[in-house]
Parts: sequence; C-alpha cells; structure tokens
Amino acid sequence: MSRPRKKDKHLPPCVHEKHGAFYYVKKGKWNPIGKTLAEALENYARHVDQPRGGMPALIEKVLTYIKPSLSDNTYDQYRQAATRLNKILAEFAPDQVMTKHVAEIKVSLSDTPAMANRILSFLKVVFQHAVEWQMVDSNPCIGIKRHKEGRRERYITDEEYIAIYDHANIRLKSIMEILYLTGQRISDVLSIRCDDISESGISFTQKKTGAKLTCGMTPELQDAIQRAKALHGRKEYPFLFVSRYGRELTYGGLRDTWREAVKSAGVVDANIHDLRAKSLTDAKKQGIDATALAGHTTARQTERYIRNRQSPVVSIPKLSPALRRKIVK
Repeated sequence: MSRPRKKDKHLPPCVHEKHGAFYYVKKGKWNPIGKTLAEALENYARHVDQPRGGMPALIEKVLTYIKPSLSDNTYDQYRQAATRLNKILAEFAPDQVMTKHVAEIKVSLSDTPAMANRILSFLKVVFQHAVEWQMVDSNPCIGIKRHKEGRRERYITDEEYIAIYDHANIRLKSIMEILYLTGQRISDVLSIRCDDISESGISFTQKKTGAKLTCGMTPELQDAIQRAKALHGRKEYPFLFVSRYGRELTYGGLRDTWREAVKSAGVVDANIHDLRAKSLTDAKKQGIDATALAGHTTARQTERYIRNRQSPVVSIPKLSPALRRKIVK
C-alpha cells in the first residue's frame, strides 16, 4: 500500500506539483504533464484509464437529461462545453471536484472569457443536478465569479470586408454575402432551408430566441441566393448551404475557413460574428430598423451590436466680454 499524501491532496494519484509545474510520477520517473492544473488534468487522462461513473459520465448524463428543455443554440454551446470538460475532468469522480479546481479551470481559460463563462455555467448546471441526485454534497462552482466580458467594439470596415472576401473560397464568399445582407446569426444562416426562401424573402425562426422574421427580398439578396444555389450543381439539397459532400455545413468548419481567409487578407482581430454587427450597424446608418432586423424585442438588445458610435456634439461656452477683449484683438 502506498503512503498517504502529506501535501497536494487535491491532486489525482501519481500527480505531483514541483517548481510550478505538474508531473505524472510512475516507477520513479517524473513525466511533465502541464504547467497549469487544467492542462495537467487533461494530459493525465492519457496515462490512466478513465474510471467508470466519473465526471465524463455525469456530464453526459446531465446533458442528455436537460436536452429536451434547451434551445438548439444553447444545446450546441453546452455540447462544446461538455467536450472540453470531459477532457479536463477525465480523471475526477464528482466528489473529487473542489472549488479550487473550478477556479483553476477559470484561470486556464481566461484568454477566451466568453467560452470560459459558458463552460463554468454548464459545469454549475451539472453539479446542481449532481446535488439533487445526491451524488455530491455541495456545488463546487458556487462562489466562482464569471469573467467580465467587455462589449466588443470591433467594426469590420468595407475595405476589410473586401480583403477577406477576396481571399475566401467560393463557399465562404456566398455565406459572407448572406450573413451581411440578412444580419442574422451564423447558426441561423447555416440552417436556411431552400423552402424557407420565397418571393417575399428568407424566413427565419431564430434558434436562440425563437423569434420569427422574414428578411425582405431585394435584387442583391436574390443574386446572392442564386450564387449559393449554383454551388449545388445539378443536385437538389434541402439546405441552401452544404459542404462539397452535400452535408449541412457546421460552424466549426466555417470558423476555420474564415480564419484562414482573415489571415491571408492580413486583417487583424476579425471574427465571423463581427459580420452581424457590421450588418446591423450599417442598417442603422441607412435608417433601417436594426432592432427589427436583429429579431430583438428592445433597442437595448441591439445596441450591443452597434459599432462606430458617433460621439455627441456638445455646446461649448462663449467668451465673456472681458475675456473677449483680452483674447480677441
């Protein structure tokens, strides 16, 4: 029987911290597995078989249980969070996860605060059910604050849009056109079915909010739709946008293609979500109701997408007669 630990009792078996790094120690050999706890836990899964009934099993059980009550968009976000957590917490049983581990996960994901917050939110939901099912006594996520997410102010200029467009493949070009012309979310644009298109325009039921709207048909939108359909060749597909193999496009694949085009164009700090902000901002400048286009119920919801806000022009004081006589000669 191995001797009980005197320190690092929160770490899995055979994992030790030394000089600011983590090691998997077996038969006297120290194998570096990460500089952060989250990285170490993920790499630890490669050395030890996953225990049955551990965190991955709980995560999948909760996700399956709550799926019927989630919107498609929320489920997709939780699915991404579950995939990350399954790797990070692969070697933990539910009752082994402590608040310090959750805090370390938060710190390790600080470079992507929005994604980190989604992961933390989902993990909190997982443990809420674990407490209810009497698998653990308390929720280790309680007391962990979310990252502050500053409102993004990035506006893609026309010149930057053109540069990215010129370096995009023909499929991405087509998607960029529809994203800009409709102002809708990426998930909703990728889900456009051919029977959603009519002489009136493109009908959407937004996945995130359930809001229904129709983006009115214009000559520019009609041309963009025809270019998208031309990519189908002689085949007929239910979706407007499909892969080269005829399957519905995924966000992950589109994101990677977008990043390649942005890098080739030499544009800095541009993500594909910025196209919705550009569309709504340009629509507002043109006198179009950006709130209606966004599918929002209040203008305040839309404001977070509006970029290039004009600074207000304020009045300044006039010179008094005494100052005028002194200054103006």
